[in-house]
Amino acid sequence: MHQITPPPTNEPSPRGIPKALLDFLSEIPRTHERASQRPMERAKAIGQTAAAKAAVFSGSLALPAGPLAVLTILPDLVGIWKIQAQMIADIAGTFGKEFTLTREQMLYCLFRHAAAQLVRDMVARVGERVVVRTLPLKAIQRIVEKIGLKVTQRMAANAAARWLPVLGAMGVGAYAFYDTRQVMKTAIDLFQKEIDIEVEIHPIEAGRSN
Repeated sequence: MHQITPPPTNEPSPRGIPKALLDFLSEIPRTHERASQRPMERAKAIGQTAAAKAAVFSGSLALPAGPLAVLTILPDLVGIWKIQAQMIADIAGTFGKEFTLTREQMLYCLFRHAAAQLVRDMVARVGERVVVRTLPLKAIQRIVEKIGLKVTQRMAANAAARWLPVLGAMGVGAYAFYDTRQVMKTAIDLFQKEIDIEVEIHPIEAGRSN
């Protein structure tokens, strides 16, 4: 039996992912959710629905096998981000925080579980409150570039899985479900607290060491 190895040249570009993410972050999704009397319960329901939607979407794109499968990686990423971003906006809405939602909060919720070192300085906890820093565009770009490298490394393994027709699709879908659930947990943890917005005058360095 001959083993087929996906060509590395088809892997997602580290430059393409940051550009796609910056374009994606340029507009915060609107939500029809309003402050709920049971925000935690409603937020979990929103997250569960989004996770199932992400799993179906990602798994469906991963069904084609061979070189065509690799071409679906970036559209898959952007599609999952859109589902997760709408979920974040809806969770913010159910906690009554939709009008204070910023790109920094969006970036934090999307990548806190996968790139904590890079986004940790965006949000500072002060007792039961959190302070969210509003960063200059250049600082956001630096963070996004580093996130792009991490995402590219993960998607290289994802690309290999896509060469397995059905099992690969199941694995990709399962990861999308898990990933969306992690984003949900971060969003709930953030929006259940009082949030103060702080303008960052001196740009932070992404992923700086202690």
